[in-house]
Amino acid sequence: MSELASIKGIGPKTIQILNRLNIYTIEDMVTYYPYRFDVLARTNLKEAYPDERIILDGIIQNEPLVYFFSKKMNKMTFRFDTGSTLLSVTIFNRAFLKSNLHVGTKVIIIGKYNPKQNMVVASELRLGMLPPNPTIEPVYHVTNGISSAQLHKMILSALDENWEITEYIPKILAGKYHFPEKRASILEIHRPGNNQTLHQAINYLKYEELFLFMMKMNYLKKNRVWENGISRKITKEQVDAFVAQLPFELTSDQRECVDKIQEDMNSPRVMKRLIQGDVGSGKTIVAIISLYLNFQSGYQGAFMAPTEILAEQHYQTMLRLFQNFPIKVALLTGKMKKKERNALLKKIADNEVDIVVGTHSLFSEDVYYDSLGLVITDEQHRFGVRQRTKLKEKGISTDVLYLSATPIPRTYAITIYGDMDVSNIHVKPKGRKEIITELYKNKDIKIVLEKIHEQVRQKHQVYVIATQIEDSDSDEVENVKELKEKFERALGKICKVGMLHGKMSSEEKDSVMQSFEKNEIQILISTTVIEVGIDVPNATMMVIFDSYRFGLSQLHQLRGRVGRGESQSFCILLSDRESERLSVMTKTTDGFKISEEDFRLRGSGDLFGTRQSGDMKFHLADLKKDFPILLHAKDDSMEILNSQEYADGKYFPLREIIEKSMSLD
Repeated sequence: MSELASIKGIGPKTIQILNRLNIYTIEDMVTYYPYRFDVLARTNLKEAYPDERIILDGIIQNEPLVYFFSKKMNKMTFRFDTGSTLLSVTIFNRAFLKSNLHVGTKVIIIGKYNPKQNMVVASELRLGMLPPNPTIEPVYHVTNGISSAQLHKMILSALDENWEITEYIPKILAGKYHFPEKRASILEIHRPGNNQTLHQAINYLKYEELFLFMMKMNYLKKNRVWENGISRKITKEQVDAFVAQLPFELTSDQRECVDKIQEDMNSPRVMKRLIQGDVGSGKTIVAIISLYLNFQSGYQGAFMAPTEILAEQHYQTMLRLFQNFPIKVALLTGKMKKKERNALLKKIADNEVDIVVGTHSLFSEDVYYDSLGLVITDEQHRFGVRQRTKLKEKGISTDVLYLSATPIPRTYAITIYGDMDVSNIHVKPKGRKEIITELYKNKDIKIVLEKIHEQVRQKHQVYVIATQIEDSDSDEVENVKELKEKFERALGKICKVGMLHGKMSSEEKDSVMQSFEKNEIQILISTTVIEVGIDVPNATMMVIFDSYRFGLSQLHQLRGRVGRGESQSFCILLSDRESERLSVMTKTTDGFKISEEDFRLRGSGDLFGTRQSGDMKFHLADLKKDFPILLHAKDDSMEILNSQEYADGKYFPLREIIEKSMSLD
């Protein structure tokens, strides 16, 4: 029985929901930190901007009316008296609240204000009135089936239980920075008292996150020094022979990367290199050349992609480029039938396959390689350290090449990827047309629809990204469905409109993307799940609603879904806010410049996209704002790792979590 069941109000169904948030124990619960804090204070409507988030309390003036659009979609409206203003309130998909709302009911509403219509579109509604003084309220990332307020209530109940917490920061460091105790910091972050004590608690917990991260990075770096690798004898003639027969010319940056990789492979140490470059900069061909050189050395290679569709695409590319060479390439996916899979696994184990392409299935327990010499992971930050290590350990002294289309500034890369060598690809291949990016306000939607219509008329395809909602997966899904209905009404007679979102199964996502690839769908309404998709050269337009909600680096990643063919491509950003920040996107398509600007303007919050698993996701820390803390954590962690006390096991809880996270158990 789960220990979560001991917390008041948590039953079997709620436990399943909490498990989706990776909450399995009371310690998981109390260390599930808020991602932001709201100050609950009454908004002065006279000073509120249109569409600004407002907080009001007042009294309902009429019996609320509910309108149903479908089984899952409804809206409720009522008049609302704030004491000084009479407003119209609309709230979607909250019909279940109607039985508690009557004339005279006191409520708090949080939402967006429309002064022209004297209306509030509420995102949240609570019974009661605001306290006389402002209060600090934690806000948590949640999933379908639970609200932030419900989760907060459960966490407060968990804090009243007898919970144990592990202190990872050595006392010598806690004393150095005058940190409060971890227990006190956790209590404070969930029950904020005032700004000063909350700030102290957040600083402690940020440091702990960054300290543990740098402990892992420095642990890898420290142990890498003693790692002997495969010493190959690859000649320049072998490299030149393969490059010469390619149907295109390498850029100077691509050639420099290949030279570095050849040098790494010929050295007696294990290669551990990260290649950063924009979408379309040509990282894949560098990886393919590396696989060729590995084959020439007599070893097997494995290429791990983040999605099965992308794995399929890389597989087809390799078949085409290796067609004149005796290189056997195979595709290993989770969808293969058992008989087919077993036959392929036998070939891999018997060294009858030279290169295997797939997703995380490449490091399944039943996959054995005869002589794995090179592992390549695409979009490396999407795989955890343990996942990458598992695949690497399928061979002996295996070389590793990481690819990332999310370039980050060199200063940060050196610190964060301290255990790797970093190469950058700035120059793009010849013939690539720059994507034209335009910024429009929401009132210009007719102009945008005309531009979409023009692309469809030219037999091209369009991506449309629905509004991103931070608090709830379910709201994102509703946004996609609602936007799909609107586009079907506007353009459904001339084209097929499809949709894609994170709550769909892998099979459903693959089916939709394959339909889009085959041009059976012309307009694809999606969440950011398409950020890592497939190459669709016929897709020439990307439209992103409420683009102010995204970091520049993520907008750049999304924009990279188009511009993959010969036709001119476009990216349209729709937003009534932050036009100065978003205008950066209209001025450059250089991912490195954009990431620098993103760090300067916004911090690292969305640098690696939203809600992605991997080593770079922090609950509280922000690499830009907290970079000084990261540098302290870097030095402190190396000092602890090199200390005699660490070697003697004095820092037991810390040593256990670091070495366990690096192990394969």
